Amino acid sequence: MHPSPDLPPRWPHCGHGAAQAAPVGCRGIHVPGHDACLAHLDDVDRTAYLATLAPGADIDHRGTPFTEELLSELLTALGDLATGRPCLGRAQFGGARFSGDARFGWAKIGGDASFNGAEIGGDARFNGAEIRGDAWFDGAEIGGDTSFSGAEIGGDAWFDGAKFGGHARFDGTKIGGHAGFRGAEIDGHASFDAARIGGHAGFRDAKFSGDAWFSKAEIGSYAGFRGAEIGGDARFDGALIGGDAWFDGAKFSGHAGFRGAEIGGDATFSEALIGGDARFDGALIGGDAQFLGVVFERAAVMGPLACTGTLDLSEAVFEKAVIIEAATAALRCWRTRWAQTAALRLRHATVDLSDAVLEYPVSIAARSRPFTVDSEEMAEAGLTDPGVRAVSLRGVDAAHLVLTDIDLTNCRFAGTIHLDQLRLEGRYTLAAAPSGLRRRGMRPVRWTPRRTLAEEHHWRASRGTSTRGWTPAPEGEEVLEPAALAPVYRQLRKAFEDGKHEPGAADFYYGEMEMRRHADDIPWAERSLLTAYWALSGYGLRASRALGWLLAAMTATLLAMMLWGLPQNDPKPTSTGTLTGRSITMTTETPDPVNPDGPYRERLLSTERFEKSLRVVINSVVFRSSGQDLTTTGTYTEMATRLTEPVLLGLAVLAIRGRVKR
Repeated sequence: MHPSPDLPPRWPHCGHGAAQAAPVGCRGIHVPGHDACLAHLDDVDRTAYLATLAPGADIDHRGTPFTEELLSELLTALGDLATGRPCLGRAQFGGARFSGDARFGWAKIGGDASFNGAEIGGDARFNGAEIRGDAWFDGAEIGGDTSFSGAEIGGDAWFDGAKFGGHARFDGTKIGGHAGFRGAEIDGHASFDAARIGGHAGFRDAKFSGDAWFSKAEIGSYAGFRGAEIGGDARFDGALIGGDAWFDGAKFSGHAGFRGAEIGGDATFSEALIGGDARFDGALIGGDAQFLGVVFERAAVMGPLACTGTLDLSEAVFEKAVIIEAATAALRCWRTRWAQTAALRLRHATVDLSDAVLEYPVSIAARSRPFTVDSEEMAEAGLTDPGVRAVSLRGVDAAHLVLTDIDLTNCRFAGTIHLDQLRLEGRYTLAAAPSGLRRRGMRPVRWTPRRTLAEEHHWRASRGTSTRGWTPAPEGEEVLEPAALAPVYRQLRKAFEDGKHEPGAADFYYGEMEMRRHADDIPWAERSLLTAYWALSGYGLRASRALGWLLAAMTATLLAMMLWGLPQNDPKPTSTGTLTGRSITMTTETPDPVNPDGPYRERLLSTERFEKSLRVVINSVVFRSSGQDLTTTGTYTEMATRLTEPVLLGLAVLAIRGRVKR
């Protein structure tokens, strides 16, 4: 609240003049030396009083009724002969009643000008006036138009609760201090184009029946329009506001234009109602831009605008199709509702879509080049990284969502509806598993490079073992267990497969299997089987792992054959017979193969044994029998390898196929 000018506790009633009686109820302040106000002095006393006035004199005519002729006589008496301009010192007209126009155009007032509670039946003309102190119009009632165009007010200008029956023009007005229009009512248009206000401008709960124009106005501090009602269009094109701009609960019946406006602090439009288009082409906001709960009834294009803080559209409602173009540090869309299609073209932004309602397709795309306004690149002060990052899709129906060139490294997908219908286009990035060797206890571990969910990072970082490289969950964020993450991976895998991107779906299949392997709701036997599947081939996706095991198995088989599987010599059939009379009975037998008696070194260094063992191993990989005579140990070894090694080869082929499948 601003302090009011000093007023006497009770204004004396106007007394009787020399020639006439004052009307009952006149509250005009007495003229010095007389028992009546200026309006009720006789001609002689009024002439004598006016003759005592000189330019720059203090004037106190509170409560005095003025006609246009009487006011003209007063200002003429205070006129400067050199300039012809009325010159007043401190001017007090509080509670005065002007039956016609109040013409103070080009007047010079050296102190404060007080018109609190004044009643002006016609126009109030202060265009070109110079007021070195404060201007007080609290509660004033003006029946006609009001003009302060080109006026200069050195201090504050207070119009709280004032009523303007016509238009209010403050074009080019210069106010050195604050400007207050709290609760003011303007029946016509209000124009503050190119006005200069050194302090704050308060229009809280003000009512504008027509347009409110603030184009190219400059306000040194904040601008407050909380609860204001604007019956026509609101134009702030090119306006400069040094501090915050508050439009909480404001009602714009027409368009709201902020083209090229610059707001040094926050811009708050929470719970505002915008009946027309909202245009922010080239607007620059130095803090946050809040549109919490705003209803956009006809918004077609919002932006391009630049916001160094957060562009908050939480709980806003877009009833018509909209294009939002913004360069902002963050875009928050909690429970935002799009009742029609929407296209969001962003730069620098971190996007949070938690619980947003998408009734029609909504696309979010990163723009690589700066926005242009009137063929010039829009300034993006304070914003560096042009990339766009999504941090949450929880509660969103992804069936209507398209993301293009979006960084999903820290995006939380758990809780997304119809995640299997999400469309990812362009270049997108997900969190990667940490690379390089890690140590789990005394055992070295190497994580396989793959795309992962941010939620998996949070879970692995919370386990307390081998967590280096995994990103912990933000403070206050719930860490989900593998049983909850497996369905998320499954739906993302399906989304890629439906889009004919099977190689891209492979990482999500790997993540799904990993979460199943660690889930506590999976039976132990199944987890053991999954562990073996993971160890042998990375769930059929790691060809190098399967080929490594295959090479190890073939090497072991080769060594076993050279040491124990091959006999010393190939067994030769031996025939024995019995001669009885004139007949011979023959029996042919092949002796069992036996290992050589020599040392192992000789067996391993034998080129012949190596060649035979290699033939057995290679044939075993492709389910073929080598035809080589083997010892008992070699026979069983060959049987085992003909079962295991082709499986390992098949897993390697499957992994390669998974990476190149069309």
